[in-house]
Amino acid sequence: MNFKIASAALFAAMSTSAAHAECGEVTMTEMNWASSAVVTSVSKFLMEQGYGCTVQAVPSSTVPALVSVAETGKPDIVSELWILGAPTYQSMQDEGVITTLTDVLSDGGNEGWWVPKYLVDEHPELATVEGVLANAELLGGRFHSCPDGWACKFTNDDLTRNFGLTENGYEIFIHGSGETLATSLASAYESKEPWIGYYWSPTSLLGKYEMVAVDQGPYNEEVFECAANPECTAEGLSGWPVGPVKTVVTNDFADREPDIAALMTNVSFTNAQMGDVLAWKEANNASNDEAAVYFLTTYSDVWPAWLNDEAREKLSALIQ
Repeated sequence: MNFKIASAALFAAMSTSAAHAECGEVTMTEMNWASSAVVTSVSKFLMEQGYGCTVQAVPSSTVPALVSVAETGKPDIVSELWILGAPTYQSMQDEGVITTLTDVLSDGGNEGWWVPKYLVDEHPELATVEGVLANAELLGGRFHSCPDGWACKFTNDDLTRNFGLTENGYEIFIHGSGETLATSLASAYESKEPWIGYYWSPTSLLGKYEMVAVDQGPYNEEVFECAANPECTAEGLSGWPVGPVKTVVTNDFADREPDIAALMTNVSFTNAQMGDVLAWKEANNASNDEAAVYFLTTYSDVWPAWLNDEAREKLSALIQ
């Protein structure tokens, strides 16, 4: 509670003593999953208080964000792009629409199909896709997939079909939001009930609950890239690779605001750091702004190196 009061006081001080605008207006995605919200909140704080920007966080997800960039040139910054689930990413970069700045999750992202460890302890065969296909009743007969708008929804559409989940007794359940997907996993785990579905790391849930990634066999680049593309129907099988997670900006923005592009090139979190922030956020029912303050105060040996000298001096007066 004291930390929340301190966070509220800090953000109140920011609203009354913000720096004079120097870099103008910046639009930046806030994807509809937790780690992206942390990236955006931390970056927004640094841009506004260190560089004098006016930052608008734009709620989005992978596919709509890239469509918007391609059609309108906005938002300026896509803060957390899981590129294996973004089939237009490479062509947009090749055509000079976007510039890739950094691996915002330096360890990469771990996606895939997961089952609770307590089920695997009782039935070790559930750690393999063959065991999953043979034991729908042990896993509740429902596969929990991604919401519409998430790139992984397209991947799961093809892979669940190609592996034959429906023919082997599974309903493919498309969640309405990331929140309901997370709630289904947490509720099942707390009650020690069956569950299988898509999830990813780093997240607070996979930090809190012991889950086992289903071995779906080797990664097949051709199959996986097709599966992730809504314009392509994959016919083969593939496991999930460890995926690069990038921050990208429009080329126009990189030219217009080179100092901010330089800042965002440096903004990068290890999975351990992000997992810690997300676990703290969930345990304390904290807002995104409060999670940003937690990161900035807990990892005060990390983020100052992201800044230029002038911004570092400004922020030193706010955060000790």
